[in-house]
Amino acid sequence: MAVTLESLDLAALLCSRVCHDLISPAGAIVNGLEVLDEAKDEETKSFALSLIRKSARTATARLQFCRIAFGAAGSITAQVDTGDAENVARGFIEDEKVKLTWNLPRALLPKNRVKLLLNMLVVAGHAIPRGGMLTFDPVGSGETVGFRVAAVGLNARIPPAIPVLLAGGSAETTIDAHAIQPYYTGLLARACGLTATIAAEGDAIVVAAS
Repeated sequence: MAVTLESLDLAALLCSRVCHDLISPAGAIVNGLEVLDEAKDEETKSFALSLIRKSARTATARLQFCRIAFGAAGSITAQVDTGDAENVARGFIEDEKVKLTWNLPRALLPKNRVKLLLNMLVVAGHAIPRGGMLTFDPVGSGETVGFRVAAVGLNARIPPAIPVLLAGGSAETTIDAHAIQPYYTGLLARACGLTATIAAEGDAIVVAAS
């Protein structure tokens, strides 16, 4: 039987997830400022400023992503531009280890569908812990479009518990701040009339909602 969370518990766990994403760059900014305060030479000052700039960019990118992926991002019936979703996805996911190929045409889609696609990218990212390529494709078209994300990389694998969490959990499942994101992905899929799955296809781990 699927796990049903109280609305307050769901909100609290999602807030914990957002805080988890932000605490690292926020802490790095504080560390950079402390180094800057104690710096005695230009090289150390330059290092501190570089750390602060990089961490501030990371924090901003994560906030912009979380605003759409987990937040209201407008009114209840709002539509979201998939071009905006691509921009925040690249800022959040892409780095020296992970690259994103985005094959979704630009369109206005219902907010929950855009939230779903962003959360699917996060789930797929967990399948390539050592980095690789995420390829995002539409399944169908229009406002009823589904999505497919293929993750390819060294030692790509299906993370434990994620298939069950996408399906809504079970009586043995504990939904905590670490489990809430894939659980929420499954909730979004069902709210859109879709089913979220994860499976191995050749060398790829594929997260799909159709």
